[in-house]
Amino acid sequence: MEGRLQIFSGNANRALAQEICAHLNVNLGRAVVGMFKNGETRIKIEENVRGSDVFVVQPTCTPVNHHLMELLLLIDALRRASAARVTAVVPYYGYAKQEKKTTGREPISAKVVANMITVAGADRVLTMDLHAPAIEGFFDIPVDHLQAGPILAEYFSAMSLLDPVVVSPDAGGVGRANAFRERIGASLAIIAKQRPTPDAVEILEMVGEIEGKTAIIVDDMISTGGTLAQAAQALRDRGAREVYACSTHGIFADHALTIVGESVLVETVVTNTIPQESGQNYGRVKVISVAPLFAEAILRIHKDLSLSALFHE
Repeated sequence: MEGRLQIFSGNANRALAQEICAHLNVNLGRAVVGMFKNGETRIKIEENVRGSDVFVVQPTCTPVNHHLMELLLLIDALRRASAARVTAVVPYYGYAKQEKKTTGREPISAKVVANMITVAGADRVLTMDLHAPAIEGFFDIPVDHLQAGPILAEYFSAMSLLDPVVVSPDAGGVGRANAFRERIGASLAIIAKQRPTPDAVEILEMVGEIEGKTAIIVDDMISTGGTLAQAAQALRDRGAREVYACSTHGIFADHALTIVGESVLVETVVTNTIPQESGQNYGRVKVISVAPLFAEAILRIHKDLSLSALFHE
């Protein structure tokens, strides 16, 4: 890709964008990203992007709708300013849990968001650990799907935990947990659960040897914290020596931090795809940066190099 490499950011996670820029030795692009008095989002690009290869770093985290609108308008502004290519860098993809209809007369919201990003003018999307990999198919533009598993696995490998067992909190996450297990050399366990309501969970059964082992629950996101706390308690009840947890996206909605903090978990590890505030409730939450991985991916996209090594290293 010829032309300058430029990176812009909305207000969702400017710290991550600045860290990515530091790794790439480029300055974060100047832009006004604010709000008019009537509540409408205001965007103005304040430097020349004509002919540039532009990346917009903007996870669609809380407030989801506001940050999504910032992303869409940034993409549109850059297209109208004659950027040669615009890549939407969405470390956390909001609405990802709404990727299918569970009952009649429901939208497939993740598909609607994909349509909006495409129509706004994005040429490609760079994201991390989509809740449902099938969301890639919702886009008619290229999608590069990064994985945080190797980074999280490296952290736990360095801890040299005694007799570890990797636990998938549901059947849908078995593939993720198995890949994690192979990286750290552990056994595997699976929790079977059901959801009586969208934000409630009921644990039904557990498969795998737990007693006397150090359990590591591996998931893609922590939202309300209820599933994680119940799973951790169930593991202790089955005889686990200690219980840890790791997740790519630390959403921590509502009172999730308190729930996780009061649980039997020794430590919960998340990445900074979503900004994490410091405070007393974060005492047992460890945040690992994914900025180096995104910086490498952006550089490879800019130079038209393969990203496969990042996926399978």
